[in-house]
Amino acid sequence: MSRPDAVAGRGAPENRTPTRFGLAVREADGDWLDAREELDEAPPPLRTTVTVEKPKTIIARNISPDVGFDRSINAYRGCEHGCIYCFARPSHAFHDLSPGLDFETKLFAKPDAAKLLREELGKKGYSPRPIAMGTNTDPYQPIEAKWRITRSCVEVLLETRHPLTITTKSDRVLRDLDLLEPMARLGIVSVALSVTSLTPEISRTLEPRAPAARKRLAAVKRLKEAGVPVWVAIAPVVPGITDYELEQLVEAAAEAGADGCFYLPVRLPHEVAPLFRAWLEEHYPERAGKVMSIIQSLRGGKDNDANWFTRMQGFGPWADLLRTRFEKAVRRYGLEQERVVLRTDLFRPPDGPQMRLL
Repeated sequence: MSRPDAVAGRGAPENRTPTRFGLAVREADGDWLDAREELDEAPPPLRTTVTVEKPKTIIARNISPDVGFDRSINAYRGCEHGCIYCFARPSHAFHDLSPGLDFETKLFAKPDAAKLLREELGKKGYSPRPIAMGTNTDPYQPIEAKWRITRSCVEVLLETRHPLTITTKSDRVLRDLDLLEPMARLGIVSVALSVTSLTPEISRTLEPRAPAARKRLAAVKRLKEAGVPVWVAIAPVVPGITDYELEQLVEAAAEAGADGCFYLPVRLPHEVAPLFRAWLEEHYPERAGKVMSIIQSLRGGKDNDANWFTRMQGFGPWADLLRTRFEKAVRRYGLEQERVVLRTDLFRPPDGPQMRLL
């Protein structure tokens, strides 16, 4: 590690204090440190902490015209996977926490999520449309093993026959296969596994605490065998770091039995851009300038493009090249299938105080 504040096994190489909202500068304290002996005088690893959050509602609404869902559920805030490119990192600044290491280590859990979901689905006039999980933080990050909040929400959605889409980087999704399988038979669920790189040396720093690509692809195969519609999301494609693997990733998705795949170029909104630049300087200093130059060529000369539609695919020669390569690859490996349309006509509101007669 060349930076004195870099922490082995974490994604962000720094913990810069957020400034967008004029929040007070926080002093570092010792609460994050694991109670372990220091080795070779190196600082001990950061300890992950979880704070209980008590929201009044759990379904978040979205009106963005370039996003394929209008509602989502996030059982957690922050994500222990530590993916350096995560576009959700800036949300931690709303809590006077750093989008850097705080985002990876200071997590929030919403244990009342299933109860709130049941209440919202039971409201008079509720009209069902697919609920998306995995839009802001991963629903199957490591703390789900203990808290099981995602599972409790999936149980409610199965009970009410409500459509669901899941996006995750974790093979832990298989722990809920007993729920996803009957949902798949009803035509009310689909899953996307995000696979960014097949190269372990890249993944170890790019997304240090996410399961290995081989585990995610094995999960794709298992989901397919169980009859669950499953896609591979090549997301994000990082120019100069992972873009050379695009065709290999499409081939791997086909070999795993995926119904289809899609890709997204890396996005660097707000505090993600300086974090990503610091990560490049730490791990790929010899090509940092080239990588950022290509990203900016995709984003109209800026680190990030916030405009609808172009923010998802980029524009310009590099965007055209990625699109052409991807389209050729999916044709070659037979992954041109359109996304599955989930059923909404089976929805039944949750039982109230009086049990359902039939």
